[in-house]
Amino acid sequence: MEFHSELYEPSTLENLFRQILKPRMIEEKMIILLRQGKISKWFSGIGQESVSVAAGMAMSPEEYLLPMHRNLGLFTARGVPLNRLFSQFQGKANGFTQGRDRSFHFGSKEHKIVGMISHLGPQLGIADGIGLGHLLDGEQKCAMVFTGDGGSSQGDFHEALNVAAVWNLPVIFVIEANGYGLSTPSSEQFKFDSFTVKGPAYGVDALSVDGNNILEVFQTMTDVRNSVLANPRPFILECRTFRMRGHEEASGTAYVPKELMEFWATKDPVENFKNHLLQFGVITEERIQEIRSEITAEIEEGLASAYAEPAMAFDAEKEQRDLFQETSLEDIAAGETTEELRLVDAISLGLKQSMQKYPELIIMGQDVAEYGGVFKVTQGFVEEFGKERVRNTPLCESAIVGTALGLSIVGKKAVMEMQFADFVTCGFNQIINNLAKIHWRWGQNADVVIRMPTGAGVNAGPFHSQSNEAWFFHTPGLKIAYPAFPSDAKGLLARAIEDPNPVMFFEHKA
Repeated sequence: MEFHSELYEPSTLENLFRQILKPRMIEEKMIILLRQGKISKWFSGIGQESVSVAAGMAMSPEEYLLPMHRNLGLFTARGVPLNRLFSQFQGKANGFTQGRDRSFHFGSKEHKIVGMISHLGPQLGIADGIGLGHLLDGEQKCAMVFTGDGGSSQGDFHEALNVAAVWNLPVIFVIEANGYGLSTPSSEQFKFDSFTVKGPAYGVDALSVDGNNILEVFQTMTDVRNSVLANPRPFILECRTFRMRGHEEASGTAYVPKELMEFWATKDPVENFKNHLLQFGVITEERIQEIRSEITAEIEEGLASAYAEPAMAFDAEKEQRDLFQETSLEDIAAGETTEELRLVDAISLGLKQSMQKYPELIIMGQDVAEYGGVFKVTQGFVEEFGKERVRNTPLCESAIVGTALGLSIVGKKAVMEMQFADFVTCGFNQIINNLAKIHWRWGQNADVVIRMPTGAGVNAGPFHSQSNEAWFFHTPGLKIAYPAFPSDAKGLLARAIEDPNPVMFFEHKA
């Protein structure tokens, strides 16, 4: 492993070493606590620390990171307090999701971290929305999102990359190529040697780096970020690495050939970097012991704080209250002037007035721009509001729901038109597991309205005329509106857009 340490000041090198050592030491402690029954689960990133630490240090603290299971070093490099991390791992109230998740299924608004869900792929679309928000505001920022060998096989990977490419979104897609998706080797996940082959297919730049070399990853991420800021576009960065422990601790590694484990053990990112710094006199054994002692003390202090917290007690009122962002919407009396409108025209008028009221409001959907949507609700909107705010999308419901949520995270409002309510099945995961739950989990914004043209009685068949509102009534965290008359429709849509919570807005087509 070749380190170009001559490019860095000794203080920078020592800080990088501290940052890569800290998650390793935390993990070693967590594995002991797992065996003692003091935490319930652990997803190890041992062997992959270089990728996480480099990301946390290469990106600006004001830029969003969307990590996965094995990115502890990203959280620590971002300066997340250890007592709160340990509270999270123990399911305590001071954790970021207040006992509702454990392990790494959490985010932090303060630290610009958007947490994953177990389904892996959907966060890629959220990164698109964050990148789109930066692009629309002319900000010198990008987003960085993580996936791996398994998650990259999902349709969300294709959808998010395609949208990012078509819209030139400043998003860095980091693929931690660690050889396995749980126990399935990469050779059974896909048929290519490197994710860089994906780049030309999407019209996206792509690079591959030694993911165990902290200096190579840090320098490459820094260079890629600077390039994306100068010329906004998506970028694929493959980090070749290896998971030295099981998918989670209970899984073990019996399925990994012994010689493969032995080979990657020689490429340990922490040990190799430490030995290099020692060899070239950048650091001494005494200084390493000082750093270890300081980290140990920080770990013990954080654990003591987490242990001192009481166990979670169920509070039904709080659980209900935290489902939605608190809001006080002013009642608006109906005006005296009236006009005859069809339901679809009332919806169009309510949407147009909302676009005029909220300059941060973005409309997205298939054929909603020049064509005006299949029901002409947005006809003429491009001429009034422009293509940046009225956006045709590729045919990819999951990515666009995710993009809408990402826009909300950076302070926008989003209305997505589901061309027909029947097509919502393709975005179901994003709606149920991200949009509906993200505020309840860690208080994240979810200011999204999904318009759902539904029903009919116009001989449209089983895929263009379902009345599927019942699917969503059983999902906590969603609000549902279904106006019966034009006078209801205009005001309800305006109120749904005003409300900072996710709303499924059903519009009968008959």
